[in-house]
Amino acid sequence: MIKVMIVDDNDIIRRGLRTIIDAADDLRVVADAGDGRSAIEAARRARPDIALVDIRMPGMDGLTATRRLLELDTPPHVIILTTFNTDEYVDEAIRSGAAGFLLKDSPPEELLRALRAVHEGHAMLDPAVTRQVIDAIADQAPRLSPQEKAQLESLTAREVDVLRLIGRGLSNADIGAELFMTEGTVKGYVSAILTKLAAENRVQAARVAYRAGLDSG
Repeated sequence: MIKVMIVDDNDIIRRGLRTIIDAADDLRVVADAGDGRSAIEAARRARPDIALVDIRMPGMDGLTATRRLLELDTPPHVIILTTFNTDEYVDEAIRSGAAGFLLKDSPPEELLRALRAVHEGHAMLDPAVTRQVIDAIADQAPRLSPQEKAQLESLTAREVDVLRLIGRGLSNADIGAELFMTEGTVKGYVSAILTKLAAENRVQAARVAYRAGLDSG
């Protein structure tokens, strides 16, 4: 059973998300909170596997809450909930270690798919969401550092091919279809890429791909 915590200051949104998640056989909401500070205490008690965190909340906002949650002894994966009127915070959220982003009006099946994928460690995001996240940081993304350039150069040609498609927001299944690989093979490449780039998740790898200009290839 995948344990989920919902953090959003809007009670209607929390209740709606809970209804969708609790209807799934393999998912259960174990806690919810209306602000970041309450979320930290709730996470300590309930030990969720995943926290859905609204990026804008009164008091302790979603960015601070994300950092604090990831500092816990048993940190949950964090998925940011956003309406994309918060572009100035997206890059910082990625660097804070958020595993992914979801639009608040995402279809229920996309929400459930993202929760399951993140729990498996894949940080699988809807391609449209990933694309919007990357576009949102385009104007503020700095050039690659010398260390990042060296990390990028350590990738094999095939790993670069996979990274390019990650940067375009493709899922593992879509990458496999594009490169004529099994999904399992793609997962192996993604794991190697994350290790070589010292990226915590797929979104951070996509950010590197964008900054390196790979996503448009």
